This record gives sequence, structure tokens and C-alpha cells, in this order.
Amino acid sequence: MPLTLYNSLTRRESPFEPLEPGKVRMYCCGVTVYDYCHVGHARAYIVWDMVRRYLMWRGYDVRYVQNFTDIDDKILNRARETNSTMEAVAERFIDEYFVDMDKLNILRADEYPRATHTIDGIKRLIHELENKGYAYASGGDVYYNVRQFPDYGKLSGRKLEEMQAGASGRLETAEIESQKKQDSSDFALWKSAKPGEPAWDSSWGKGRPGWHIECSAMVRDCLGETIDIHCGGSDLTFPHHENEIAQSEAATGKSLAKYWMHNAFVTVNGKKMSKSLHNFITIRDLLDGNWSGDWEFNPPQPLLGKGGSKNEGSEKSKAVEPMVVRLFVLMAQYRSQIDFTEDAIASARNGWHTLKEGLLFGSQHGSKLGWDVEKIDKLTGEDNTLVQQFQAAMNNDFNTPGALTVLFELAKELGKEGNVLVHQGKTQTSPELLQQKWLTLVNLAGVLGLEVQPESDSNDAVDGLSAAEIEAMIQKRKDARKARDFAEGDRIRNELKDRGITLIDQKDGTTIWHRS
Repeated sequence: MPLTLYNSLTRRESPFEPLEPGKVRMYCCGVTVYDYCHVGHARAYIVWDMVRRYLMWRGYDVRYVQNFTDIDDKILNRARETNSTMEAVAERFIDEYFVDMDKLNILRADEYPRATHTIDGIKRLIHELENKGYAYASGGDVYYNVRQFPDYGKLSGRKLEEMQAGASGRLETAEIESQKKQDSSDFALWKSAKPGEPAWDSSWGKGRPGWHIECSAMVRDCLGETIDIHCGGSDLTFPHHENEIAQSEAATGKSLAKYWMHNAFVTVNGKKMSKSLHNFITIRDLLDGNWSGDWEFNPPQPLLGKGGSKNEGSEKSKAVEPMVVRLFVLMAQYRSQIDFTEDAIASARNGWHTLKEGLLFGSQHGSKLGWDVEKIDKLTGEDNTLVQQFQAAMNNDFNTPGALTVLFELAKELGKEGNVLVHQGKTQTSPELLQQKWLTLVNLAGVLGLEVQPESDSNDAVDGLSAAEIEAMIQKRKDARKARDFAEGDRIRNELKDRGITLIDQKDGTTIWHRS
């Protein structure tokens, strides 16, 4: 079955056929760096990381570019609020972006262009539009003449008469715009300089780029005139992506992207996430435990500069593992809206516990089964039937819930076998078959970015207990019991229990252990 995906431009699913066989050029709209990323950002970048990983697993050479908008009214406002500069605010939150995304196991892009580093390309593109009659200068600004582009609205499906230009307060007031624009739907490509704001020289006077032109220029500079996939959140469909198409295609006469992909929103307890509703959750707060599900009655207080909001003392506040967040996102198909609730996070947490137990099977039980885990080639030995089931789900417009069904089936089987090994010391299932199942789980989970490192996710990492040290303590306990020092034997058992190690004494006098 070929890979099919939903194209927002054509409004239907179609087979994926890259422009160049074996290669994929993919552009993702990045963040405006003035604040910490929230759970909506988490969904978007986990989704596109998943798409990228799957394409790579299918053998494509993927070049993935994601921009940073580092010049914007929001950044300038934050700089004024904090008595800082645009550059300092942008640098700070670019660094914070990487902290959050690295924790969520999101692969670094091949390139992170910035708007301020693309000024020449932006001005060149605006000049081309101006020369072709798609742009006009007015009072130091430059606007795009929307009515000159016949296909305007083809992505969003909106009619020009129904549209309102503007995006998240990025444009000037309506009174000023009305004096400069030829049409109310026209949007700014270049904005004249304001006192105290950063500006660049241009033939139109000092100024800075509009938001939409930045991505058009960065796509062309980094990936060329036509790319395979352009992706982003559904909130970007209009006006941002619609305007990108108008700018790029008017300048080049070519399609900007063959496939347009958009992920759906994240709601919080059924409501749109908003600071005014006190349900705004940053990734940082979610991972650190500074959030609560009781937003209506116990709203968090803003904590500017420390990662969003904090709700200390709430019984519901708890840290969420990064892989739980990732699983929460992947438990829904990317075009379906998902609702962030405590029950949903609890379900993802339980699901990750199951998957993690399966992923850790090799490190916890491999030696007992005669495996040399360090020498196992994790690229071979998969269960082809399950791989095909996984691939069939993913080929269906990246149906991650269907793909996860395969992972959970494997993880549950390995979990059962692990319990048998813990309580009985042996299993009737062949080591070779168990190794095949474990390798299949590890490889397929990795395609979704669901990974666990035994040294960092088990209790021995916290307390520094290696398997050899655990065995040594078990031997000391045996020696104590042999000397009838039962108090010392109990002390050792309790110490291991406190450190997450459970001992099970067998009838033959041996003791086996497992991590809780």
C-alpha cells in the first residue's frame, strides 16, 4: 500500500509522490520567539517530527527546514515589558525552545533560518512582486495587492469578500492602514520604521519585513521555488499560508508546495487554550509539574520569565514525562482535534508505562535469556507481519492510533513474559522469538520517536545502582541470613525496595529481582 496523505490544498487524500524520487523537501512554520512554547506547539512539532521520521524510515532523504520568526510586534512588546532588546528576547526563547523540544525527543531540523538573517532574500522577493505588479509602496510601507492574484483563497477556500487581512495583532491599526492600502484585504510586505524599533535600509526607506513574506523568502532560500511538503498548525491556513502562496507563486509562476499539511488544535477541558481563560499551559510547566486540571476554580498565576504559570500546592499538579506528552499527541490522528484533560494525560501515562515496560524488556531480561543486548543488531530480526500492520496504518495519512495498536500489542506480550521471568525465573517462549518481538517494538516505537534509555529512566540511574551492585547487595543479604542476622537481611531488602528494586525468593534458594 502506498503512502497516502491528506492535502489541504486539494482537500482530499492522494498518494505521496515527491518531486524528486527518493528525496523530500519539507518546510515547517516555526515559532515566534517571544515566550515559552505551549502544548499546542508540542502537538505541532511532535506531529511533524513523526512525519519526518516516518519518511526517513521509508528510505527518503528528507531535508527538513523550520524557521524562527525573530522580528515581530510580539517580540518588541516583550522587550519593552522586560526592559530588554529584540535580539536578547529572541535569543533567550530560541534557547528555551530547544530545551523543550529536546526533552520531547524532537529531531533537530537540518536548518533553522531566521527572519533577521534573510533580509536580503526578503527585499529581493518584494522587489520581484513590485516589478510584476503584485505589490505597491505606500507611505514607506509595501503592500501585496491581493486582487491581482486570481487564485487567492484556494488554500483556505475563502472568498475574497469574506476575508479580513491581519494576523494576531501583527498589523497596524485599521485607521492607519485604511490611509495606505488600496484594498482592505491587502497585507503588508514591508513596514516603515517606527521610533526605537529595529529597522533595515531599503529602497522604500528604513523598515522591517511583514510576517508572511518572511516564510516565502526562507522557503526559497533554503529549499527552492517548489517544495514537497509545507506544514504547520491549522491556525496558519489563513492568512499566513494563503499569503505565502500568493507571494511565492506570483513571483515564481510555480507552485510553492505540492502538499500542504495541517495539524488540528489542542483544546483544554473542551475550551480553546487562552491566557484569559487561565488554561494556558506551557511545555515547561507541564514537564515540571506546575500545572493543574482545576483551571476554573484554581487558575494558575502568571509567572513571567520562569516558564509560564505555576500552581504550587495543588494536589493535581504533577510532572508529566516527556514521552507521556508525546504519546498523548500520537494517540490521536494529527488532523483530529485533541482535548487536554487530566483523564487524557492519565490515559497517556498508563499507556507509556505499558510501552516503557516493553521497551525495557531487553535490558532487564535479555541477560537471563542469553542475549548479548549490546551486540544485537536492532535493524534486523523484526516480525514482518507486525511491521506490515504498522506500515499500513502509517501509510493511511499517518494514522498513529492504528500504528500504536501494534506497539501496545507487542508491549503487552513482552510485559507478560517479563512477569513470568520475574516470578518463575524462566519462560516457555523461545529466547529467539522474544528477541524478535522486542526488536520489532524498539524499532517501530523509534519511528514514532517513543524511546527510553534504561540508564536514565530506571531507578538505578538516580541512586547509582548497577545490576552488579544489586547482585552484590543480594549476596550480602544471603550471607546475613545464613549467619541468622535476619535484621540485617531485612534492612538490605528494605533498602533495595526503597530504591525501586523488588526481591523475589525462589523455592530453590535463589533470589531474583526486578525494578519496580
